[in-house]
Amino acid sequence: MENQQRTDIIFGKNAVKEALKSGRPIDYVLVAKGEEKSSLAPIVAQCRKLGLLVKEADAKKLDFVCSHANHQGVVLFVAAKEYCGIDDIFAFAGERGEPPFFVLCDSLEDPHNLGAVVRTAEAAGVHGIILPERRSASLSGIVSKISAGALEYMRVAKVGNINAAIETLKKRGVWIYAADMDGTPYDQVDFSGPAALIIGSEGKGVSRLAREHADVIVSIPMHGKINSLNASVAGGILMFAMAKRRGET
Repeated sequence: MENQQRTDIIFGKNAVKEALKSGRPIDYVLVAKGEEKSSLAPIVAQCRKLGLLVKEADAKKLDFVCSHANHQGVVLFVAAKEYCGIDDIFAFAGERGEPPFFVLCDSLEDPHNLGAVVRTAEAAGVHGIILPERRSASLSGIVSKISAGALEYMRVAKVGNINAAIETLKKRGVWIYAADMDGTPYDQVDFSGPAALIIGSEGKGVSRLAREHADVIVSIPMHGKINSLNASVAGGILMFAMAKRRGET
């Protein structure tokens, strides 16, 4: 990929410094291993002051990302949209006079799946999506494109720990539903009231801890020989099942 085709990265010390000053939405920063304690220390310190995720990687990875341009050991990944806080999602639901409706993505790492989840969530009336800071696809240009414009209307919060976020929601009266093949069939579940759906990763599904924090495990009855669905497809079925039940109350 040629450098000029990439609109989601900024690299080089001066360019990154200016981007940090600008207040533009930033996803995370990639720093070459061994550089964090060198001349890049002030940049790393500023990133952490701003609450940004700083990742270390081999210099060869930075070379690849920048198509071997002179990145000077630092690459900033621009978010396609600014993240919000969980309180902002609650406030949005309140403005609409509706019980809060959340989707939590537990280690959903494929940007195409995340984009599809965003698109479906917006159509199903979800008030906001919560992503973990690590082991998750970010709000990249790919996610924005796959969402077909839905990302512009969807509130997305990023949290340091998905299980802590689940507990925060529960303390505020939100009932937590985790999608898993061994759960109660979704057509037997009452989804009314404040609700949050946990969608797991593409390979392992919802993590053990997230399952343990959930109030109800819900499943999709399968009638063929394949016993699982793509994460975004399963999420879409459950989101609309929840939206239908919420609309009936």
